This record gives sequence, C-alpha cells and structure tokens, in this order.
Amino acid sequence: MIQALAVKTEDLSLDEVIEKYPEIPRLIVIKTDVQRRGVHYTDAALTAVDETLHQTGGTHIFGTRDGILTQRPESLLLRDGTSIITTPTPLEDGPYMVDLREGKLVLVDNGETIEEVEYWHKPAYYDKRTSSGIIMQHVVSARPQRLYIMAERFCHFWKNGHGCKFCDIVNNLKQQRAEIGLPTRIKPADVTETIEEALREPGRFSAVCLTSGSNPNGAEPFDKEVQYYIDLLKAIGEAFAAPKFPSQLISTAFTEKQLEKLYTETGLLSYTADIEVLDEAAFNWICPGKAEWIGYREWKRRLVRAVNVFGRGMVNSCIVAGAETAKPHGFASEDEALRATLSDAESLAEHGVGTVFTVWIPRPGSFFGGQKNPSLEYYVRLTKGLHEQQIKYNLGLDFDDFRRCGNHPNSDLARIL
Repeated sequence: MIQALAVKTEDLSLDEVIEKYPEIPRLIVIKTDVQRRGVHYTDAALTAVDETLHQTGGTHIFGTRDGILTQRPESLLLRDGTSIITTPTPLEDGPYMVDLREGKLVLVDNGETIEEVEYWHKPAYYDKRTSSGIIMQHVVSARPQRLYIMAERFCHFWKNGHGCKFCDIVNNLKQQRAEIGLPTRIKPADVTETIEEALREPGRFSAVCLTSGSNPNGAEPFDKEVQYYIDLLKAIGEAFAAPKFPSQLISTAFTEKQLEKLYTETGLLSYTADIEVLDEAAFNWICPGKAEWIGYREWKRRLVRAVNVFGRGMVNSCIVAGAETAKPHGFASEDEALRATLSDAESLAEHGVGTVFTVWIPRPGSFFGGQKNPSLEYYVRLTKGLHEQQIKYNLGLDFDDFRRCGNHPNSDLARIL
C-alpha cells in the first residue's frame, strides 16, 4: 500500500503545494484547486461569452454550487488542453474569479492573475433539433473531445431516501424541468439523429460516453437499466460503420451475465461502475441505495469480474474524493481517509480495475450541502497515489483520460506515462 504523507495542520497555499509536489504538473494542481473551490465569473468575463461560439451551461446532470441555472460558460480549458469541469460558486465560499484582463480570460485569486483560460467552443449540432423537435443539446452534451449522453436524469435510489448523500441528481432534474424543460429520459431515435449530426464535425470528438441514474427494476435487479442502455447503445451504433466504437458506459455495478449481454449486443468498449467511496463503512453511510441493493464487497467483486468481459485496462471506477471526510461520520483526518482510499484502490488495481476521482463539490441540493471539502494537498496526494498505482499495475485509462473526460486529475496524468 502507498503510505500517506503527513500534512500540516494549516492548509498549504496553491504555490506551496506546487512547490512541495513538483512531480505533479502545475496546471493539474491548478485544475484540481479550481474544481475544489469553484469559480465566479466577473461581469467583464461574461461580456466575452459569445453564445454563437461558446458552450453555455444548463443541462448538466448535477446542479451548480450556487444553485442558479443560467447561460453562463459551460466550463474552462487551460493552455495545455486540460479541461476544468467546474461550477459557479457563491462569492462567500471563496472561489477563483474568472476575469477579462488585457483582452485575455484569466483565473484570478486574491487579485493575482494565476493562469490563462478559455471557454469551451460549442459544436455545430447544439442548436439543431431532432425529428421529434427536441434541441440536440438536450440529447447529447459535448465536452471538448467527447459526446456525453445523460440518458435518464433520475435515480431510483431516491424513492426511499437512499440516494447518495453527495448527489443532487433528482433535485437538479426538478429545477431543470421547471426552468428549461429538460426531458427526464432520452429516446433512442433522438440519440441516433444527434450522434449522426455531431459526427459531421470530423476530428472533433474521440469517444461517446453514456450514463444515467440507477434503476433496480426488472426480472433480475437492474435488468431494466441494462436493457435501456442496450437500446441506446444500439441507437448510437447506427451512426458507425464498425460493430464497435470508442465508448464508455458509466452505470450501476451489473452482474457478469448482464455485462456480457451489454458487450455482445452493442458496440460498447469500456465500462465504469462508480463505487463513489473506497471504504466499506463510509460507503454504507454515504451510498445507502448502493449498499442496500448490491453492497460494498459485491460492488468490488462485480468490478473485478467486469475485467473478464471488457479486458484489463478497460474497466474502472470513480470516487467522489473528499466525501469520505464529510461530517458527522466521515474520517476525522485526511491522513486516515487517504490511507483507507489508497488501500482499497490498490485492491482493485491488482485485479486490473483502475480508480479515478472527481473532486467532491458540496452542492446545495445534496444532503452534504454546506459542508467543506478537504485541502488541496489532500487531492494532490490522492492524485499522486492513484497515478503511482496505475504505473505499478500497468493500467491504461485511455478511455477516461484528459481527452475523453477531463474530470479526473489522476487520469489526466496518463499523458506523461
């Protein structure tokens, strides 16, 4: 197991963390801290938004940290092509400022310019409509190099109050339906038309990703969720000439039988089942629906079995890093949380399953709203530890790297292997 390093009682600054961990590229550290703290757009920065050119927000599966849906920039790019998938944050929470200075968009902290950024460019298909009349942006979202299908924006674990405590998917859906008329569930025919239109931009996209809330219904638990994904993946496949296409499914942890059905009947190439928290006690508290229907140990077993179907290096899991420190039952210290997380991540890595992380954002529509996430150093240490495991076990994560996703600081480092 990779041993956690001791940390200062007082959080290190951005510059101190960059100096202490020179093996982690400066832009990745900046990206992580921007995700951790969020952003606030100045009026000047908003004048630089061109809605004919730039992607603006409003359709993400999770809500903003300030709880406001409006046409602000979808997200940011750094100079090296690194995406920062971040969220507008109230000023009182101490976010980075995005400002326009001397004609350039920049990140600002305490009045100091930290780094240049740019807004994501909008794909040509965004404002077009399918035959059914739905705006294509509401069918397939775009990251700089990935098409992202949020198929069903409802998670059935919320029905009995067992949704994950960091998650606001259902509350965000209610707001989106009320304010922008976003559909709850995407139709396969609309997906085919939108993917075909998106592919008219040659070289723009490198992969397709599909995700949804969990649905335990069916003859066997989650059969209905599996079948819905099969229907959608077949619809996506109509836009490709080859039987398999660059693709990732982010879903519930399915049985090997269900995974074999997904793999053999569709063009799917990679599989992700987000365990969310790498500690059994924390998982049971934070993810009660997942604990009720599958359980922590079985979730891990299913991830390992998925390697038999998709192959080594084509299966991973994501954690919402920092949620394990949430109050009142989370880890009391960052050292303790890191030791537990890296230990259980290694137990997956040695069986061919990679672990990536997203930075926990305490969203107002979640049970954990109003809490504080860990220090920047915690996330940099986690990035370092998971990257070292990737090297140790020779695990490729190309299907979930900085090009295809952009939401995981540790898989961003795959480009330097």
